[in-house]
Order: sequence, then C-alpha cells, then structure tokens
Amino acid sequence: MHLSIFFFLLLWAQALTLKNLNYSVPEEQGPGTVIGNIAKDARLGLEQIGQGGQGKKANFRVLENSAPHLIDVDPQSGLLYTKQRIDRETLCKRNPKCQLSMEVFANDKEICMIKIDIQDINDNSPVFPSDQIDIDISENAVPGTRFPLTSAHDPDAGENGLKTYQITRDDYNLFSLEVKSRGDGTKFPELVIQRPLDREERSHHTLILSATDGGEYPRSGTMQINVKVIDSNDNSPVFDQSSYVVEIPENSPPGKVLIDLNATDPDEGNNGQVVYSFSGYAPERIRELFSIDSRTGVIKIQGEIDYEESSVIEIDVQAKDLGPNPIPGHCKVTVKVLDRNDNWPSIGFVSVRQGAISEAAPPGTVIALVRVTDKDSGRNGQLQCRVLGNVPFKLEENYDNFYTVVTDRPLDREVQDEYNVTIVAKDNGIPPLNSTKSFTVKILDENDNVPRFTKSVYLLQIPENNIPGEYLGSVLAHDPDLGQNGTVYYSIINSNVSGGDVNTYVNVNAANGAIYAVRSFNYEQIKYFDFKVLAKDAGSPHLESNATVRISVLDVNDNIPVIVLPLLQNDTAEIHVPRNVGVGYIVTTVRAVDNDYGESGRLTYEISDGNEEHLFEIDPVTGEVRTAHPFWDDVSPIVELIIRVSDHGKPTLTAAARLIIKASNGRPPDGLPHMKDNQNWDMSLPLIVTLSIISIMLLAAMVTIAIKCKRENKEIRTYNCRIAEYSHPQLGKGKKKKINKNDIMLVQSEVEERDAMNVMNVVSSPSLATSPMYFDYQTRLPLSSPRSEVMYLKPTANNLSVPQSHVGCHTSFTGPVTSTTDTPTNRMSIIQSSGR
Repeated sequence: MHLSIFFFLLLWAQALTLKNLNYSVPEEQGPGTVIGNIAKDARLGLEQIGQGGQGKKANFRVLENSAPHLIDVDPQSGLLYTKQRIDRETLCKRNPKCQLSMEVFANDKEICMIKIDIQDINDNSPVFPSDQIDIDISENAVPGTRFPLTSAHDPDAGENGLKTYQITRDDYNLFSLEVKSRGDGTKFPELVIQRPLDREERSHHTLILSATDGGEYPRSGTMQINVKVIDSNDNSPVFDQSSYVVEIPENSPPGKVLIDLNATDPDEGNNGQVVYSFSGYAPERIRELFSIDSRTGVIKIQGEIDYEESSVIEIDVQAKDLGPNPIPGHCKVTVKVLDRNDNWPSIGFVSVRQGAISEAAPPGTVIALVRVTDKDSGRNGQLQCRVLGNVPFKLEENYDNFYTVVTDRPLDREVQDEYNVTIVAKDNGIPPLNSTKSFTVKILDENDNVPRFTKSVYLLQIPENNIPGEYLGSVLAHDPDLGQNGTVYYSIINSNVSGGDVNTYVNVNAANGAIYAVRSFNYEQIKYFDFKVLAKDAGSPHLESNATVRISVLDVNDNIPVIVLPLLQNDTAEIHVPRNVGVGYIVTTVRAVDNDYGESGRLTYEISDGNEEHLFEIDPVTGEVRTAHPFWDDVSPIVELIIRVSDHGKPTLTAAARLIIKASNGRPPDGLPHMKDNQNWDMSLPLIVTLSIISIMLLAAMVTIAIKCKRENKEIRTYNCRIAEYSHPQLGKGKKKKINKNDIMLVQSEVEERDAMNVMNVVSSPSLATSPMYFDYQTRLPLSSPRSEVMYLKPTANNLSVPQSHVGCHTSFTGPVTSTTDTPTNRMSIIQSSGR
C-alpha cells in the first residue's frame, strides 16, 4: 500500500484548522484493511494522544462520506479502514480517476479533508459482447471497404485497460484490421478488405479477432468473425459527411431534433432505398438518449441530457439500402453538451456554535463553519456568498468553498436579542441561481447599561403642615438589561438640608422609587430643598446614575394677621385727637403682619363697626385712619371703631382691634399733618427714624444695665426684667425722660448668646412700677423667629413692692410660661424688633 500525504494548514477562526490528506489503496482489498492513520498522518492532537490518556480523549467524527458502505474511520483511534471489498470497476466504471472523499472533524477543532484514490489492478480480461458475429460482404466490395466491428470491453482502467486488437487465421490475406479511437479514448476495430473477393472461389471466411489489455501480465479475449461473401448491388449509401459535430444545451426537452442526416444511393428501386439505424455496436445509453427515424435519418432527443454526466456524446449511424446484399454506409455524430445553470448552490453547515453568544463578544468571533458547492461548471459554478440583511455578521472565505460566519461589529442585546442569520449563495450563471439557509443566534445579556432616569430633575410639590410619611411623588430609572443586570434599587445620596441630614426630611422606597416625607414641613421655615437620588442596578459590577429632586413647600394660609400698631391692650387702643383738626387728619395708622406669603399674606384694612355716622375712614392698603367729618367731635366726642384686618388666603383669616377715639383740647403733635391738604404725607419714614432712635437709646441702656448686673452677680445666667426707677442716676446724667409703656422692648440676654436658649426679656421703665398693673412674663419666643411673631404679657395684681432706691436685678418676672391662648381681653401685644 502506497501512502501519499499532502498537508496544508490553514488557520480558521482562531482555533479551527483545515487539513488535507490524500491516500491510495489497490482495489480488491478485503474488509478491515487499514488505509491510513488520520491522527498520526495529520499530526492531530499528538500531545493528547501520546500522554497515555492524561489529556482530553481524542475523537473523530465523519461529517461527509462519499462511500459509507466501503470505508469508515474509527472514532477513537482515527484509523481509516475498508468495510468490504472494493471493486474499482463497479465503483467508478470507466472513469479513469476513481476517488473517494471524506470530511472528518477531529478533536472538535480540526477538519480533515481526505481523498482516497482506488488503484486499478489488472483483474479483468477484455470481453466481447458475443463469441461470434456474422458479416455479409458483397463480392463487389472494393479493396479499402471498411466494416466496423464490435468493440471489446475491459473494465480495468489506464494501462490495465484495453490496448489493441489483432486478427488471425486470415489465410488468404484478404482482410486487415485497423484500430481507431473515439473521442472518449475507447478503441474500436474496423475490418478492411485488402483484395477483391470472389464468392465463387470462396464464399465463407472465418477470422479470429483478439483484444489485448496493457497490464503487466496482459489479458486477452477473442471473438470469431464469420464472413459470408455474397452477391450485392453495385452502390452503397453515402452520407454527405463522414462526421458531424452538433452542440446542444443540457436539459433539452425530449422530441427536440438533434440532426437530420442524409445518405444517398444511386441505385434504383430497393437497391436505392436507404434505411437509417444506429450501428450495431452503439451503447445502450445512446439508444436511451436518442432516437433515429429509419426512413428520414432524423435523430431526436428522447432522454435527459446532463452535462454533469457527460459533456461529449458520440453516435455511430449506418445507412443501407434495401437491395440484396447491401453494403451500409457509416458516419459519426459528435454531440457537445453545453452546460446550463441548472444546479442550485448547496449550503451545508459543518459546525454551528452551541448556545448563546455574549453581547460583549469582540468583532471577529466565530459563529459557524459553512461549506458551499455547485455542481455546475465554469461561470455557472462560480459562487458568491454573503449574509443576508443588516445583521452584525459576515462571511469570511477560507479554503475549498469553506466559509466562516463571524461577528462584524459589536453586539447589543438591548437592540436585538436574537438574530436569524441567513446565508445566501448565488452563482454567476444566466440567469443566476441562489440558495439560502438559516440558523439562529441568541445574544447573552451583559451588564452594559447604566440605569437612566426619565428626568434629570424632578419637581415635587407639597403643601406645608403635611403629615409625616405622606407620599410626595416618585422617581423612575430604566435599565434595559435583563435579570439582576436590569433590577434597579433607589437610595438617597447623603447631603444636608438647612444644617440637617436629608434623611430626616425625606426617604425613598428602594424598590419603586417612591419618595415619602419624614417630617411635617413649614413654608415659613423652608420653602424648598434639593437632594439627589441614586439608581443602582444589581449587576456585577454595579452601574449607577443619579437625578436631582426638588421639593417645593407650598404656602398654606395658616397664620392669622397680627396687629402691631397701634399698641393694643386687651385688643384695645385709646387715641386722643385734637378738636377742629378738619377732614383728612391722620388719627393713627393700623399696622398688621402676616407670616404667610403671596395672597395669603396680603392684608386689607376696613372699619367693620362703630362708623355708622361715617366720621372716619381707613385706607384699605396702608391702614391709615383719617377724619372724614370736619366736626366729628360735635357729633360724638368719643368714637369706638372696630378695625378688621383680613388676608386674601383661602379660607380668609382675620384679626380685629378696637380703637377708642377721644376728642381733646390740646394742639396736634408736632410733625403730624393737621389736614388732608393737596399733598399726601408718607408716615413710614418719620416712623422708621423715630423707632431707630429709640432702639439705639434702649440698646445703650441695656448694655449699661447688663455690665452692672454682671459685676454684681456673675452666677446669674439670664437677664430678668428690670424695673428702673424714674430717678435712677444710671439712666443718664441729662434731663430725665419719662418712659411710657410704649417704650417696652424685647432684648436678648448674654446667656442666650452662649447657651442658645433664645429667651426674650422685658425692660420696663419706672412708670410701670407706679402703673395700675404689672405685666408678668408669660411666653418665651426664640429671637430668631420672624418679626411678625408676638409675645403676650398677662396683667397681674399690683402687689409688688419695689423700693425706689433698688437698683439691683430682681426675679419677679420669672413666672411659669403659659399658653398664648388667653382671652383677647387679657393680653397685650409687644412689638419684637428684628433689627432689620
């Protein structure tokens, strides 16, 4: 056994290689004959096979086998062996090249293309169709007349096939033998008359035709030729040409005329009437493919003409007359079959990647190995292959019509999680034929998408005075990944809001992004605040993003207007107005404050009662009360007006004060307008200047008192209410000034600055000690409160005995703190200075 190995290594898809192996084996070998060792000859997996089973076990899988009944491969050892006796003549008939092919997938990573040549041995002798034939030859046959003889058949090929013919027992040298070759290489003999025949001299001749092959030990076969010399007519039919060449496309329909032959015979009658037929030695396949009209000589197609079966067909035709002892005429018709594009490309998947491919796979990742073939030849067999559609895959051509399907660009499962990859193979024929074949590729998810909020900033609104735990709104982030990679959890990023932890204001549901209030909000303390919500997926590694949430607190009309001017006692103020001041005289200005904002904080002033005579009027915006009657004091020297202050919130909140206006004989105070002339006086500026001067004076007095108190008793931690005697020398060296109740003011103690207790105290003038009543300190308010907040003083019995010479600090104003819900008749409003 002769072994010839051709090794060609081609890198395929980083891990797959393609190798070619060629073997040859003589025919007639029995079952079990080892042709070759694929693992050894192709050097496949030597490091695994040679380690005594320590490595991965070798395996060989047959992908394609042209003769599975004759040859096979051991799946473990890789031995190529015969399964039964191989007869080359039965397998390949007269084909000069007899070859078997296999495709073996070795070790799940290498493809071996195996071709096995079946070597011919001279095991067949030439054989004639029959042992003898009879030939009638007219004695008028001239020397050189030829008579084609039946060819012998030798199934062997090459040198072992039929080589030559020879004739024996020609005692009179009347005949000779000429050997000719057909287009397909086969040889056939012709009997040639060398000398004129004489039937009267000898009417029969017996010849032996021998056929010999070209084997090392030649084999031969014989046939007896019986020649009968008869009388015949003088002329034989003659064709227009001795040979014809016809071209016809394959798959031509049955009934199509191939050629119209014509042979002529100058004899008359039956001796000149020509009859056409195939030669007696024409193969049976010719009679299956074609038919000939015996009278007209027209040859028609009656079978299927296939270029892939035979590209050239030769037909031997004879024509003879109907006279006695006819001598036939012969011609040869050569049919050239034209290839037509009648075979569709064939697509086969040698290997397809199992399971899903990660979307993170880089471009060039191998998906499948594909083989494309076309039985047609020339342009009809030239193929163009591609991947159909706009998919992230492409074909790369490798070797011998092998292609690899690889990724062409990055994959994105969120765009498409499954692809139907269709391979299109098209030949170059006219018209072109194409075939398609598909397979499915599924994409495996990776955590490659960050959770994305639907908004970058979420604006949420809530009315003040909300209930803790109330739902405020939700944030939403989308993550297109699957499973844990797409599961989003929410949390609040730590930050401060007004000096406090944001988590003491709001919290977020980790699963759905719902935001809830942790506390009740007050619009007057905080109008809005921002914080960030973090969205993080559960993939590995985690991906996250954040969005800003702004909580806007909506104002609610929850603050009642508070009247701060004029100073009220039991919601009542007494005002003295000189007589004869005329119309337009400003009696007083009512001032009220409201902690609310917007419409809820916009105030309107009106006289709700006591002005039936229309003696006075009030500006609804500024609160200025003016005289509306020139002789109001004649109508009523004492007028009680009920002033109502209303805000514009919903619902409307109101406050009321009673003004007792009395007529007096004194002159109007300096600096105040007497009449409502053509000009409108702006009372805001004088009021601000006056209050500023009084504040500075009181501040200086408080600092002096604080220093003295600190010297006398350092252990005292708070300032208490001090009663300064009217004649006390510490109040100033200049002219003594009587301090009225209106001079009372709230100040901050020194200990409040250190301990942040923010307790307000009252400084009073000596006139308070001699007044009909004292005021006990009832309520503590933080100094940082808005300027509209009010401290109320509750009247107490005038039973305190204060020596006139007492200049120290006392604690008579340290009574318990009481609620501010005392009845209006028992409370007095004190203005708190904000220092603004």
